[in-house]
Amino acid sequence: MTEKIPANNTWQTAVTQLDSVSKLMMLSEDVHQLLRNFERILTVSIPIRMDNGSLRIFNGFRVQHNSARGPYKGGVRYHPELTLDDLKALAMEMTWKCSLAGVPFGGAKGGIICNPKTLSKSEIERLTRRYTYAIMPIIGIEKDIPAPDVNTNEQIMAWMMDTYSMNNGYCTPGIVTGKPVNIGGSLGRTDATGLGITFALANAVKSRKMDFKGLKVAIQGYGNVGSTVGKLLGEMGCKIVAVSSSKGGVYNSRGLSHTALMKHYKEHGSFEEFPHAENITNEALLELPCDVLIPAALANQITKENAAKIKAKLIVEGANGPTTLEADQILAERKIPVVPDILANAGGVIVSYFEWVQDVQCYFWCETEVNMRLENLLNRSYEEVFSLSHERKVNLRTAALILAVKKVVDAIQVRGLYP
Repeated sequence: MTEKIPANNTWQTAVTQLDSVSKLMMLSEDVHQLLRNFERILTVSIPIRMDNGSLRIFNGFRVQHNSARGPYKGGVRYHPELTLDDLKALAMEMTWKCSLAGVPFGGAKGGIICNPKTLSKSEIERLTRRYTYAIMPIIGIEKDIPAPDVNTNEQIMAWMMDTYSMNNGYCTPGIVTGKPVNIGGSLGRTDATGLGITFALANAVKSRKMDFKGLKVAIQGYGNVGSTVGKLLGEMGCKIVAVSSSKGGVYNSRGLSHTALMKHYKEHGSFEEFPHAENITNEALLELPCDVLIPAALANQITKENAAKIKAKLIVEGANGPTTLEADQILAERKIPVVPDILANAGGVIVSYFEWVQDVQCYFWCETEVNMRLENLLNRSYEEVFSLSHERKVNLRTAALILAVKKVVDAIQVRGLYP
């Protein structure tokens, strides 16, 4: 029986997209329901001693969607507004992202409802270690491999790896990815998502027969991922005309210097009042005249309210789920191509896979080899999506989902149903 899902949430978007491609692919209802449901959802209580001596209990989750193609893989996020529906949507998306890229993992996602900005470093460490202990029964180097996500980083991954290793009795670097290089992390992991977006953009520009040099690019969300994209595109001859953070952004049609932007942000904590630029809101950035728009901040930024006002000729999704279902339809009608998140921002999980492979083999690659392998995988994925898009006369998102879902379905069918 199909569940009823509250309107306007990320899980609704994810499951509606699955329902749509299932119809296009004429999947059996049995397989459709297997894909719509989850293999495991764990909710944990995390008591920790705060610095002032008080006891505080946090709630955490680990969601495991599908393991037909291999161990679960997905990030851990710390956020005060985290919901189980968010994690379900992200876990399902990870299944498709890994499948599309040809990475032998299934999708997972986890997190803790907390505001890390209000916690001390020692409190975050205790929270991380207790969460890791709580989810230990369902994670493992061949079971489920966590990674960094929103408000988590390589230090948190190091604490997770150490906690698992101490309880396991020996060092287990492959239990997480995105950790420091000196304890088994991979070179190239930090910039992998941004570099992957750059490769996806280059492929899209080439397929659209656009002139790469001089492209005007607007980037919503100039954080770790967005700033990497801006730096790389600037070096490749593009003009970064607008950037933003959570506090707003700036615009200059003649281009902005990445180095100067980052210096200003480091000194002032925002991009506002950047010299020779106009202050803008995050919402206004989406509607600026530009060749390429890269939403690399939050979900549900391009909506039915603003999709008709977008002036970009191409959209490349750096964030997860930045475009709503209604906006997708409007953009398709306006013939504005969207390179979907499961293709555009897959660089992070691809290099996470490379890190896991290196840990398992105890043999590590140079950064040039990591980047070369990443480019090869993403180029292949884009070509497959682009070809199917033309063959089936569907947009890039639909083509990407069809390819991703098919690989998972093939694995389910060849493995059969246990018992």
